[in-house]
Amino acid sequence: MNDYVTYIREKVGHDLIFLNCAGGWVENEDGHVLLQKLSPTEEIWGLPGGVMELGESAEETAVREIREETGLEVVVDSLIGVYTHYFDSYPNGDKAQVVAISFRCSIVGGELYADMKETFGLAFFDPEHLPELINQHHKDLADDAINGRIGVYR
Repeated sequence: MNDYVTYIREKVGHDLIFLNCAGGWVENEDGHVLLQKLSPTEEIWGLPGGVMELGESAEETAVREIREETGLEVVVDSLIGVYTHYFDSYPNGDKAQVVAISFRCSIVGGELYADMKETFGLAFFDPEHLPELINQHHKDLADDAINGRIGVYR
């Protein structure tokens, strides 16, 4: 089923739901991490990833979302962690407890591309000098990746 969020929201409205996501920590050959700008007008940055669709594995979701949001083809190298105790509220009133599975990924092809709908810029940053990240999940993931942690569960 495509667009799971639309499907489930038609049934429950704005109520609190679990939102299953997957994404990745993608480094270039210089060890800099890829971030996407999430607003056309503000400096809001995050790691690429998104919502699982019905029938997808977490790995498939991460690879698809990174391709859709960045133009890059990646492979999953390892699990960084599973992040489950994070709550988000969205401008339209939707609420979700995010369950995010995050992977360390390697670039195997593609070219950077910002679609100007979900992604308003893409840049590689020195992990020790990241801009402010969108939420606590992204901050915790960055801290875990920078410090070489694997198999994290929060």
